[in-house]
Amino acid sequence: MTEILLTEKLLHLRNDHVSYVIGILEGGVPAHLYFGKRLEGMNPASLLRHYDLRADGAWQPHNCALDHTPHEYPSHGLGDLREGALTVRAADGTRSADLRFVSAEVVEGKPGIPGLPATFGDNGRTLLVHLKDECIGLEATLSYTLFDDVAGVVRHASLRNVSGSDLVIERAYSLCLEMPDSRYDLITLSGAWSREREMFRRPLVMGEQGVSSLKGATSLHASNMLFLCRPETTEAQGEAIGAALVYSGNFKASVHVDPARNCRVFLGLNDVDFSWTLNPGATFDTPEAVTVYSDAGLDGMSAQFHRVCAEHLVRGKYAKAPRPILLNNWEATYFGFNEEKLLKIARTAADVGVELFVLDDGWFGKRDDDTTSLGDWFVDTAKLPNGMKHLTDQVHAMGLKFGLWFEPEMVSPKSKLYEAHPDWAIHIPGREPVQQRQQLTLDMSREDVQDYVYDCVARHLREDGIDYVKWDMNRNFSNIGSALLPAERQKELPHRYMLGLYRVLERLVNEFPEVLFESCSSGGGRFDMGMLYYMPQTWTSDNTDALCRCQIQYSTSLVFPPFAMGSHVSAVPNHQTGRITPIETRGNVAMSGCFGYELDLNTLSADDLEKVRQQIARVKKLRQTLLYGDFHRLLSPYEGNDTAWITVSPDKCEAVFMLTRALAKSGTYPPLVRLRGLDAEKVYTVAETGESYTGSELMNLGLCVRLPWGDAASVSLTLTARAE
Repeated sequence: MTEILLTEKLLHLRNDHVSYVIGILEGGVPAHLYFGKRLEGMNPASLLRHYDLRADGAWQPHNCALDHTPHEYPSHGLGDLREGALTVRAADGTRSADLRFVSAEVVEGKPGIPGLPATFGDNGRTLLVHLKDECIGLEATLSYTLFDDVAGVVRHASLRNVSGSDLVIERAYSLCLEMPDSRYDLITLSGAWSREREMFRRPLVMGEQGVSSLKGATSLHASNMLFLCRPETTEAQGEAIGAALVYSGNFKASVHVDPARNCRVFLGLNDVDFSWTLNPGATFDTPEAVTVYSDAGLDGMSAQFHRVCAEHLVRGKYAKAPRPILLNNWEATYFGFNEEKLLKIARTAADVGVELFVLDDGWFGKRDDDTTSLGDWFVDTAKLPNGMKHLTDQVHAMGLKFGLWFEPEMVSPKSKLYEAHPDWAIHIPGREPVQQRQQLTLDMSREDVQDYVYDCVARHLREDGIDYVKWDMNRNFSNIGSALLPAERQKELPHRYMLGLYRVLERLVNEFPEVLFESCSSGGGRFDMGMLYYMPQTWTSDNTDALCRCQIQYSTSLVFPPFAMGSHVSAVPNHQTGRITPIETRGNVAMSGCFGYELDLNTLSADDLEKVRQQIARVKKLRQTLLYGDFHRLLSPYEGNDTAWITVSPDKCEAVFMLTRALAKSGTYPPLVRLRGLDAEKVYTVAETGESYTGSELMNLGLCVRLPWGDAASVSLTLTARAE
């Protein structure tokens, strides 16, 4: 159970798993004292001496104490010479804030954040720490929530102007975490289109290191999260701390190691292209940051993130429901389709057991390629002469649900929308618009644009019987300017864009609770906790090659559980790599996510089509475990030739194991793979072989796995045990 202990000088948050301790030093300076495994109590004297401070928290006259202090929410420039989490420009032009403790209070449950995605849940408590800078008239409330079932803290800051003049926020991070040593490895996820979230691990060194984005989205190139682990930490053992932002726009995630080898962790809005004018009486809320702790390795850290996603972030009908097995027409037809071709694919899909047919790009305006028509969300009657409703009715009559692709945040210069409203695009007056993919970005900070986007999507959902939406976003920000914002507020545009997008998504998911929304951004370019709050799954990558997906899905699972990851079987040769892999391997890898197909089933051989039928039947039988079981990484594709993972049902009576080998090697023995997450005392039967093993044997000795002959070989096994 969560408890929050308040004394004059210590604020101690703890549950059965972790503690978070804040100290109030002389003069009301809030200091970060501890985050980690649960403490039964804390005397801060030893830690404060480590920072060259007096054991009672009073300043020593001989040193510049603020520069030695482990601050809870620091600002640069008033004695602390390190970078801070907060920069506020006052009416006189100075840029320092000095927040001092005023009071603390405890509230039950988890309050929301106006206009922003946020975790939720009644099984926890929230500490509100009230601070104030009397000199400039700034109040701050630091919010910390501990849920009973999570080894971690959810936090954000709320800033309020109580002065008589405008204040300008130039930096406001969501998280500052002070660590009393720097003996850590830093793990970040970076990449590019078709190779999202590559995993990079390196030791911390003195100075600054981390990742960031200024692209208007979390981006294909960096994910808004970071992880610290001890050098000896592995998947199965050792300390690890992870931090992820519940946000979908520009961000910065960094670690600063000071000359004393202590480190300061920051996570929040990227301040390079951000400022916010805070009028008297106004409030600004930072996005939320989720910070988790594990002493059971990276796998244990991921289990905490997965619990946050499953229990405290994803909402609505599909939070725990089986996700429909889909077929997307994109790689089957690209733009070259008509109603007859789509229906032919859908009939075969229905015959083999697919549950959802998705029409991707090309159904609107005059969209025969990617140079035109974004923004013109009316049906192209040259392709669909009877309209969208006629098509959806026929697909529904086959017993299939119907899904539709949108890219509603974008506009093509060759479109009726742009002809009518060129000022609706993000642009700088007098400068030639910079196009990417022959398109521009709509200014979602404007309410008229927000309402247009909402109306376009809602009309089709309301009139055409749409069951699923794939919401895409395929370009980054450039020429950043808004026609409606005054000069002094132009740097507010990136954040106002996200607030506008969130407003639209909130309206849509509330009005259409039966619709399944999937986020996409050139694949996984906006795979973050912020989008997951509105859309319970994300298209993990445009790269559908099974071996590439082993890496992509492996590293994505550091934070996100299988139910968040869209994963499809596609045609061979693969359209991104040209690789030919067995359909069994493609199915086994895709099974560890929201399963589907992205090909024309009518082009498959009779043998492969029968294998598809069998794959679908197996996924339907196992998908509750596959999607909502406990996911454990076993063998890393970053460290060797093999990838292995296992998903175990909550009652530990069912598990699905997957092993894929990239390259065949002659003269080698079948591998023994140690499993995790099973019940040591249960006896498990492998359905495919009939053999039985105790859970303790499988976890401590391992399971011997015989792989098929050839490259890209894969095995997927079902393990079952009797319920007690």
